This record gives sequence, structure tokens and C-alpha cells, in this order.
Amino acid sequence: MKTQSVRGTYDLYGEAKKKTKLVTRIGESVVEKYGFEEIETPIFEFTEVFARNLGDTSDIVTKEMYCFEDRGGESLTLRPEGTAGAIRAFVSNGMQQNLPLKLYYQGPMFRYERPQKGRQRQFTQFGVELLGAEVPQADVEVIAMAYEFLEKLGLQGQVVVEVNSLGDEESRNAYRTKLVEYLRGHYDELSDDSKARLERNPLRILDSKEDCDKAVVENAPLYADSLNEKSKEFFRQVLEGLDKLGIKYRVNNRLVRGLDYYSHTVFELVTDKLGAQGTVLAGGRYDGLVAQMGGGDVAGIGWACGVERLAMLLDKPVETERPIAVVPVCDDVNVDAVEIAQKLRLSGLKVEQGYSGNMKKRMVRANKINARAAVIIGPDELAKGEVVVKNLDNGEQKNVSLNDLAKELK
Repeated sequence: MKTQSVRGTYDLYGEAKKKTKLVTRIGESVVEKYGFEEIETPIFEFTEVFARNLGDTSDIVTKEMYCFEDRGGESLTLRPEGTAGAIRAFVSNGMQQNLPLKLYYQGPMFRYERPQKGRQRQFTQFGVELLGAEVPQADVEVIAMAYEFLEKLGLQGQVVVEVNSLGDEESRNAYRTKLVEYLRGHYDELSDDSKARLERNPLRILDSKEDCDKAVVENAPLYADSLNEKSKEFFRQVLEGLDKLGIKYRVNNRLVRGLDYYSHTVFELVTDKLGAQGTVLAGGRYDGLVAQMGGGDVAGIGWACGVERLAMLLDKPVETERPIAVVPVCDDVNVDAVEIAQKLRLSGLKVEQGYSGNMKKRMVRANKINARAAVIIGPDELAKGEVVVKNLDNGEQKNVSLNDLAKELK
């Protein structure tokens, strides 16, 4: 039997798990402050939910999805990202009456890609979706929320906000015409994947990671030159809002994002601390996606982040509550120790109890788990309704009444 984990997966425990838990906990606290409520969708959907809405020329659809056929002959796919499933849930549950709607999600995603630092085939994603708000102020709020989230994680100065506009459909079509004309002039220099995308979705070439494509794209037409006045004004208001909030950003005219459903504002929060693949949070506006899924003309904007990638940026160990160690001095008081430990837990304290060994071994374990105090339980003290409390930081100890024990330890 193979006992190692499957390539591209790993076991999270100890300090690494504490850090991922901290990321999601802080994420929840920030987005709920903005009025977002959690939604949980299945980890697999009908394949068309992703294939149709992520774009059939995207890397996710063509190379990375985990698809399988169930016993009923249906094609199902493990979710590679959270937006498509959240919008499917919005449509199928008739949530259109609740607009504007603010949702957030967290959970495992699956992509068959080459594992690298901070990128695995099973990973955790935390994301938000704001539906029914088609004004620039919504874009500003969503970006500000992402910025605050990373600040709360202590990443000030370690990430940069990059932002761009893809404009409305008219602007997108105008740019597509210019881009195709340019790329056809460099056809022989493109990768095979980009050659295949040239007619079906040339915008995808802008997001290529192939060196030959990057060299061609370097001199490609800029999106900004194809924006109509309406799109320019929308983007101007977004940037004005970010300026008002004091959020530092840089306009990246090459930023397009990797999925088909984006329009108008797109953004990434990037860092150089994780190697070449530096994006830790990304998102944008997708005003046509809900209609594409049969949910009507509903605007949308959102972002998502890889929890494990963010956790890798946390340099300091996660501070957790130090436990209390309950230490019986002999087997005769083991039952009393269980009772005392449980009462302390019910009072709100974190308590650890060794299950075997003499008192010396139990005290060694108390220090190993970084307990802040030990409650030493002996028969003589119990007869008087007391225990000994030892401060494990300075070594001081004193007798404490059982009635006052929880208060003393707090």
C-alpha cells in the first residue's frame, strides 16, 4: 500500500494549519463586516458549469479540470474555482429577489497543474461575490475589502495592488480586432496553444506564461487605447475611489486575468516573496456571467485568494492561547483530575491533561506543550478543597481553593 500523499496534495497540521486557519478566520471577520454572508456549494458540479463559463480555451478547462463520469453517465467535475459554482447556486436557488447580494465562500478546489511553491493540485480558496451592483463604487469597496484583509494579516508593504480596465463589450470587441491583427503578424513566433487560441479567444494569449508569447505580447496594442468613453469614465471613478481611500495601486495595462467572464475592472494583489508566480489575491467584474448562466442581466464583481499561498507569507508563528496543564500526582486522584479539567474547560479555559506517567513526566509534557500554568492535584490538598497552581513561567506556586480556581487561572 502506498502511504505517501498523491502528488500535488499534502497534509496540513501543526503551525502550517494554524496559519491557514488564521487566514480564513481573519477573512471571515473582514468580509462579514462589509455585510457578506457565507455560502457553501458542492465540491463537484456538472462539467458544463465550469466548461461553459470559464471559457473552453482557458487553461483550467483545457488542461487542469478533474472530470469524471458518475454511475448515471453524467459528466461531473471537481470545482477548480469558486465563482462559477456560486453563480450557479444564485441562479438555481432563485436569489435574484435579494439583490444586491453579498456572498463569500471557502473550501477545497482542484486543478491538475504542475505543483510549485504555494500551488498544489488540491488547495483552499477564500473568495467573495457581490451581485447586483453595477456602479464603480462597488469595485472600490471590493478592492478596499481585499486590501484590508491583507493588512489585517500583517502584510502591509509586502503586496501591491495592480488594476486595469477591460471595458464593456464594445471596447472589448474593438480591442480584439486590433489584437488579432497584431498577433497574425507574429503568428510564427507564438506557442502552439496561442496559435490555437488566436481565432477563438485571442485575449487569452495576453495571459500566457510561455516565454515566446510574453515576448510577442510585450509590444501588443494596449487595452486602454480601445476603451470607449463610457468605459474610461467607469475606470476613472474606480481609480478616484481608490485614491480617496488612500489605497496605493498601479495601473497595469497588460493585466487581463485568466478567465473569459471578466469585464471592466480587473485587479491582482501581487508579491515577489513567493517566486515568479506572485499573485496572492485576484478578481474583477463579470457583468455578463449571470446572464450566461440563465440568471438574467445581473452585474457581478468578486475576488478570490489561495489560502495556503497567503499563509506562506505569514512570517511569525501564530499566537494561540496557552493551555492549562492538569497534573494528578497519583492514580488515586485521576477521576478528580478529569472532573476538574472538565469544569475548567466549561468555564472557557484551554486545558490539557496527561493520561499516563508519573508526575515528573507529566510536568515535562506541560512544558513541552507550552502550558502557562499547572494545576497539581494531590489527595492531601483535595481533602481541604484545594489544589496547587504552579506558574510555569516564573516557577511560583500556591494553594488555591477549588471554588476560586477558574477565576484565579483567568
